[in-house]
Amino acid sequence: MPDTKAILPAIATVAASAMLLRSIANDFIPNEFRNYFFSSLHNISRRFSSHLTIVIDEFQGLSLNEVFEAAEAYLGTLATPSLQRIKVSKVTKEKKLGVAMDRGEEIRDVYEDHVQLMWKFVCTKVESSRVTNPGDLNASLRAETRSYELTFHKKHKEKVLNSYLPYILDRSKEIKVERKAVKLCTIDQYECYGTQEVNLNHPMTFELLAMDMEIKKVLLDDLNNFKNGKEFYRRIGKAWKRGYLLYGPPGTGKSSLIAAIANHLNYDIYELELADVGSNSDLKRRLLAMPDQSILVIEDIDCTINLQNRETENEAPSTGKNQVTLSGLLNLIDGLWSCCTDERIIIFTTNHKEKLDPALMRPGRMDMHINMSYCTLSAFKQLAFNYHGLSHHQLFEQIEGLIGEIKVTPAEVAGELMKSRDAQTSLQGLINFLLEKKNQQEIVRPN
Repeated sequence: MPDTKAILPAIATVAASAMLLRSIANDFIPNEFRNYFFSSLHNISRRFSSHLTIVIDEFQGLSLNEVFEAAEAYLGTLATPSLQRIKVSKVTKEKKLGVAMDRGEEIRDVYEDHVQLMWKFVCTKVESSRVTNPGDLNASLRAETRSYELTFHKKHKEKVLNSYLPYILDRSKEIKVERKAVKLCTIDQYECYGTQEVNLNHPMTFELLAMDMEIKKVLLDDLNNFKNGKEFYRRIGKAWKRGYLLYGPPGTGKSSLIAAIANHLNYDIYELELADVGSNSDLKRRLLAMPDQSILVIEDIDCTINLQNRETENEAPSTGKNQVTLSGLLNLIDGLWSCCTDERIIIFTTNHKEKLDPALMRPGRMDMHINMSYCTLSAFKQLAFNYHGLSHHQLFEQIEGLIGEIKVTPAEVAGELMKSRDAQTSLQGLINFLLEKKNQQEIVRPN
């Protein structure tokens, strides 16, 4: 294995020689020939160099470069005393500090005890005049481009490409799991290549979720099969994604269920407002910006925008406003573009299932339709345990009888249980609330 201590002086000698040669050239070579001289010198040095440099850009077209993200996570674990500047971050609920290279810094790595590698983090400011491709939305919007340069001996090319970089991809996944906090993200209107995100501090889990026990079990089994289904989806030739339609009146726990799903899978939530999307192309860019292992949520899809149905959308005149069509949305969640990502959950919510176009609800788009109903007996018992630690109480029988007769949401029940820390007082208050609600429903009920 080459001695690093011996290599460093050699590099310093070469650098000093290059600086001396540049100084001599500046003094004795006329300006009109100087650029040609340095260009020729650079080409000669490249021809005789024994090293190869791989450039890993942050973006590949419209999508985030997975190798860049993996390198960023991996290199944070290699921070050494030789670094002069590092970036350190930590957000709520993350278990460990996030460490990353700062711009211009270099880190050495050794793979399998003999492959020596040099990483450099490069940031370059972007001027609008330098964007040569008008379709490159990423370059036109970013203030700078970021990349890693990986340099190593040419003889190790195959090992780096086929072994070292795949190792970094696998290692980065472990690192992210170790420190990950679930995030709630909004795909920004003007920065389709990125997101605005905050930590999802929602504590809801399936253990705490007030939901019909049978439906909860079926859903948990389905999520676990999906999470562990990589080989299954590949074998049957389907995109690794799953769609859920949550429907029911307000206050039945749709948002709590989404939080429980995110916490169970450890996936980030990406909320999309269709009203902010100007066209099908804009929608495509935003969805491609989402990473794998994520949850796309479109809430109140029946009233967010007036999606034109497929029979009439081609006949509709252009209004200059929102031009997202039903066909465009369907193609992205169930067409060829849906195969461009893995491990994606798609969730639509609605208070009025009957208003949705049947095309949105068929299997392959919304694989499970989950009725977020009014409070059931099992949901009440879960709430009583959550708020007061009760599994049994003398007032349970009366409360369960009332819940079986009237329509009351889990949110309404929870609101009553929160009014007192004393269990007896709280349960009696819930009974009074349910009796009043029963009387109101009987009054408005037609004869």
